[in-house]
Amino acid sequence: MLTAITGINWGDEGKGRMVDLLSQDYDIVARYQGGDNAGHTVKNGRGKFILNLIPSGILRPDVVCVMGGGMVIDPEHLEKEIAALREKGVAIGPANLKISDRATITMPFHVEQDGLEEARLAKTGAQFGSTKRGIAYTYGDKFMKKTLRMGDLVHMDAGVRKRLATIVESKNLTMVNIYGQKPVDVDAMWAWCQKYAALFAPYVCDTGAFLAEADDAGKKILFEAQLGALRDIDYGIYPYTSSSNTIGAYAPIGAGIPGRKLDLSIGIMKAYSSCVGEGPFTAELAMTEAEKDVLREHGHEYGAATGRPRRVGPFDAVASRYGVQCQGCDVLALTLLDVLDYMEEIPIVEKYRLSDGTVTGRFPMGKTLDDAQPVLKAMPGWHCDISAVRRWEDLPAAAKAYVEALEAMVGCRIQYISVGPERDACIVRG
Repeated sequence: MLTAITGINWGDEGKGRMVDLLSQDYDIVARYQGGDNAGHTVKNGRGKFILNLIPSGILRPDVVCVMGGGMVIDPEHLEKEIAALREKGVAIGPANLKISDRATITMPFHVEQDGLEEARLAKTGAQFGSTKRGIAYTYGDKFMKKTLRMGDLVHMDAGVRKRLATIVESKNLTMVNIYGQKPVDVDAMWAWCQKYAALFAPYVCDTGAFLAEADDAGKKILFEAQLGALRDIDYGIYPYTSSSNTIGAYAPIGAGIPGRKLDLSIGIMKAYSSCVGEGPFTAELAMTEAEKDVLREHGHEYGAATGRPRRVGPFDAVASRYGVQCQGCDVLALTLLDVLDYMEEIPIVEKYRLSDGTVTGRFPMGKTLDDAQPVLKAMPGWHCDISAVRRWEDLPAAAKAYVEALEAMVGCRIQYISVGPERDACIVRG
């Protein structure tokens, strides 16, 4: 049984919360793309956890977590993340955390270059809103075949040292001649690799073989995505995207079993819209600054990885329908419905008005998206606290009507409704 949990929108939809909930029914949770540039916030009986690299299933003692070959991994960040989890009583070792030998290593110079380039672009207002974690530069070097992989940490021999020297020599052409920085020292980088080889070599393995054997044995595998469909490098709001494939169809590929197909795709979307970073975000045009401030505070909309305030707006049916189609969703989970408890009237972005006056329900790209204006539909609020509700039948009529309206607009059944951050704060529709 292969299931993917993916984001429908710009990321920050609450995927970690849903993985934490649903992983009770799975044997393995696998991340298949991305790095530490986004975070999953999970709150359960053990406390509040912010995860950047490690799959959210790590919070369940009987679940094995996999960091797939499609990921880019900063060992320095991973070391700190593991330490923080252990401090809260989470057991982590090679038995329950397996790292793909094909995953690409984010080196210190990738992080440095990310910050330098973002600062350069900011001088002209052309910045991407990068988290400055080195993700784009790691993926870029991966495709230029100028990176080390986690499997290299298992065999730190003369061949790996020679490759590292070639990589550093190439990188210094950029760091010195373009950014005017001191050259990267190959000896320092080798020592850095040796440190993390000693720490993580026991975790590194052929995760593809592990997952294939588990699938053949009838184990249930849950794939966890980072960010959402609108941040996918190919199908998102390019160039304001991540640098990897966030689409669920990529999950078996990035995890390590490219010949397998998903059995179930579960899409996650918020009851309103939020976005971190630059790029077109039509929904925010539908609210005043004061209205957005109130929504941001009610939803605690600050980035888990960066702490940056998120851009917010009403639910965007146009963008969400596109995301559902990209992810090939079988069912949906709607998160943070309780955040809207305070609203007297709830706006929904039903369609877009384009610069030529055309009104459309299709999600555009490029300049057309940049100029799009929201066309709104309003629905009555329910004016009460729904955070204690656990059955569909017990939701206020207006809340049920809102859920059913979103369901009809995006064309996919909403099976799960989150009304709070706790594990049990979820309504499962029959």
